[in-house]
Amino acid sequence: METWGLLFDIVLLLGGCIVVGGLFARFGQSPMVGYLLAGMLMGGPGSLHIIHAEHAIEQISELGVALLLFSLGLEFSFQRLRSLGARALLAGALQVILTTLFAAAVAMPFTSSPKEAIAIGAMVSLSSTACVLRVMMERAEVETPHGRNTLAVLLVQDVAVVPLAILMTLLSQGGTTTEVAWDVGRILLTAAGLIVGLYIGLNQIAVRVFGTLTLERNRELTMVLAIVVGLGSACLAAKAGVSPSLGAFIAGMFLGSSQFASQIRADVSSLRTVLLTLFFGAAGMMGDPIWFAQNLPLVLGVTLLIVVGKMGIIWGILRNLGQPAHVAAATGICLAQIGEFAFVLGSIGQQNGVLSEETYELMVSATIATLFLSPYLVPQAVNLGIRLARLTGSPIHPHKGDSNGEAERPDVLIIGFGPSGQMAAEPFLGRPEIVHVVDLSQRCLTRAMEMGFEAHRGDAAQAEILEHVHVATTKAVVITIPDHDGSFRILNEVRRLAPHAHIIVRSRHHRYTLEYESAGASVVVGDEEEVGAALGKETTKWLSSLSREGDADGHEREEPELANA
Repeated sequence: METWGLLFDIVLLLGGCIVVGGLFARFGQSPMVGYLLAGMLMGGPGSLHIIHAEHAIEQISELGVALLLFSLGLEFSFQRLRSLGARALLAGALQVILTTLFAAAVAMPFTSSPKEAIAIGAMVSLSSTACVLRVMMERAEVETPHGRNTLAVLLVQDVAVVPLAILMTLLSQGGTTTEVAWDVGRILLTAAGLIVGLYIGLNQIAVRVFGTLTLERNRELTMVLAIVVGLGSACLAAKAGVSPSLGAFIAGMFLGSSQFASQIRADVSSLRTVLLTLFFGAAGMMGDPIWFAQNLPLVLGVTLLIVVGKMGIIWGILRNLGQPAHVAAATGICLAQIGEFAFVLGSIGQQNGVLSEETYELMVSATIATLFLSPYLVPQAVNLGIRLARLTGSPIHPHKGDSNGEAERPDVLIIGFGPSGQMAAEPFLGRPEIVHVVDLSQRCLTRAMEMGFEAHRGDAAQAEILEHVHVATTKAVVITIPDHDGSFRILNEVRRLAPHAHIIVRSRHHRYTLEYESAGASVVVGDEEEVGAALGKETTKWLSSLSREGDADGHEREEPELANA
């Protein structure tokens, strides 16, 4: 009965998120704000107490953050991670240290002890990986200059979660220098062992398993394997005492250079969305709406100080590292909130007596308030950054793109690389156009690479696959899938994501031609017409040969007659 009770609470919370998030989306607002509000109203202190299993739901929902980082890791091989730049990663380390010190210094006069001030600084130093990356991935901004800066800082913050958690424990228990050094060394050794274990397990085992499963025939098996790899890596990291999100990200990076990366990311997307929605609902349940309302001026003042303070610190760090003013400001705006891991640090601090009850409520309320603001600030980060740069008189350099570590965006996308796809690709051999190929068959992808094309393994009917290959910027798309239902789904997704692309579709039967054209196909090439034309051509050849034979027989009969004459 406890299991069914927990499941019922999860369904209730997801239902509330759908209703409130849907209302926010209906009026052009971010549904994430609705998820937070739904959680705040349905569970936790000061709520309607519709949800009772708050702590169990919170633990389950953290898997959503792990899957988000796993999906992001699939986009970033180690080569692409290096392309973020040492300066961006250094900025992340400086941000954690300086924000902790600055926030602790500001909080010192208002707290009961220096330990409490340091705990507040540790909580403020972290930003929201789940909130920021979800918005940036939806807007395809991860590869922009401020997006790469933001990602680098967030990754460093995820690494810093474990040392900060140890710091919170040490603040309550104390400890000698030797004991602290031993704890830090143990964490580093554990992390190194985890990385080696994931490398061996994923590169040597998981990739081979994916290779033996024929994707076009065993879709359900590959989906299950993708979920096992994504969640399993997070669980292993948690068992090893390392951040589950960091373990999931590392696992994603090991698989990111494989041909299966796009399809794995698409397979985990549905579960990731559900768990992330659950996460934001659970984050809302941490707050007390009654305490929030009673102390509204204090909460708003602290929230404003956090947003402005973090933005200013990050802006200053990046400017000193040589970043343009508008990029530094946009990065600061994206990271100007307290993250979900602050709830973990706050719980440790409260349980160990470092944080008082009132301070804990204030930090939780301020954290939720900054999460409310983030879905509005992150999409406007570039525009606000440019305005701030102009106010300070700083020059603004237009972004010209950066392809370090990223495959070139295609001019032509060929979906399906069987005999028809290979024939469609032949005109591009030796030409400057960049051609990418999407197929589920390893044999077809190998042939595409032999012909010099970029190959991606995945189901093109899934939007995540098409977004990964940048279909929105593609000039032409050739769909050679013989199956009508599959090619029709792909056509609809391509036309939705790339409204201006020239789309050529193969149709097995003439009766589907009008259906393809009404769905947005620019040209429909029918198998029946092409086969009929080929048959007609061969028939014409045969008739021509008969005519030539008849003419030859006629000449042979005429020659004896002329000789007799």
